Amino acid sequence: MADTDFSAEIDALRHTLASIEQVSDVERIKADIDTLEAQASAPDLWDDPEAAQKVTSKLSHRQADLKRITSLADRIGDLESLVELATEEGEPDLLVEADEELVGIRKTLDELEVVTLLSGEYDQRDAVITIRAGAGGVDAADFAETLMRMYLRWAEQKGWSTKVMDTAYAEEAGLKSVTFEVNAPFAFGTLSVEAGTHRLVRISPFDNQGRRQTSFAAVEVVPLIESDDSIEIPESEIKVDVFRSSGPGGQSVNTTDSAVRMTHIPTGIVVSMQNEKSQIQNRAAALRVLQSRLLLQRKAEENAKKKEMAGDVKASWGDQMRSYVLNPYQMVKDLRTGHEEGNPASVFDGQITDFIDAGIRWRAEQAQIARDEAEQA
Repeated sequence: MADTDFSAEIDALRHTLASIEQVSDVERIKADIDTLEAQASAPDLWDDPEAAQKVTSKLSHRQADLKRITSLADRIGDLESLVELATEEGEPDLLVEADEELVGIRKTLDELEVVTLLSGEYDQRDAVITIRAGAGGVDAADFAETLMRMYLRWAEQKGWSTKVMDTAYAEEAGLKSVTFEVNAPFAFGTLSVEAGTHRLVRISPFDNQGRRQTSFAAVEVVPLIESDDSIEIPESEIKVDVFRSSGPGGQSVNTTDSAVRMTHIPTGIVVSMQNEKSQIQNRAAALRVLQSRLLLQRKAEENAKKKEMAGDVKASWGDQMRSYVLNPYQMVKDLRTGHEEGNPASVFDGQITDFIDAGIRWRAEQAQIARDEAEQA
């Protein structure tokens, strides 16, 4: 602490903040807030509760974005005043407090800096996450449910709203699959780095011989479709089946055929929805998710064509992007970034921000490497 050059550190903080303000486009955020405030004050706003909820939610998030940036400027100013006071008064305790605040400001700036890396076409969208149990039997189904809780807890800790849209329960325990929305600006850009195969190694609680079991779960992340997206699906390309919603163990949870299974015939993509109250609502929700998946598929096909034109660009994420090992040692490790944590319990409790931030930085680095290689080809 005694060796801290506060003057240089504060200058560096202000320089970083200025860069973040420029990339974040503070004036655009203010303009968005003005527009949303005008919409929120409309007398007929709540004639459409769903649309009203979206407007108020977006307004709240944009206001939070602006406050996060402007409050940092205030914190840096307060830090400078605290250092001056500590120096004038000769108070070492105040310098300790200043050093702690310096660390806190640096951490907040690092988090904001990560957001500036989210510049993809759909990064600002809400996210739709689907988790499917893979190889590993009942352990894989249990793992899929654990991952769902992990993401929902993480979103809750960030103050982001979520909505479970569909759950397919496994016979003995856990989930065959689950689909849920995460509603917040940049939810898709943030969570898209979680897409891929997750691997769990542990002593199986379902094996009466106490053997170690390896199981897998697949995580899919797509941007939520919006009304102005140009994804039109002809009715002739969609097959719709209706059935009764089911709970754990396959038990029926309602007496009407309100659940919907929608199949896109040309691609074979299947979407099921059962958590809304009516068949009409489930059908609308299923169509939105189907459109979202087709939107992402179209983007992936466009990127594949660009890669083919650029040559063999090594930007593959690989099949197993993260391992969660509970036995013979305790470790969660991301196989792309190398980031690891020695406390799996805290990770499963939603402490995954460091993994996500490392993934976003890694992705940006890989994209830059790909651009450099393409230019040299």
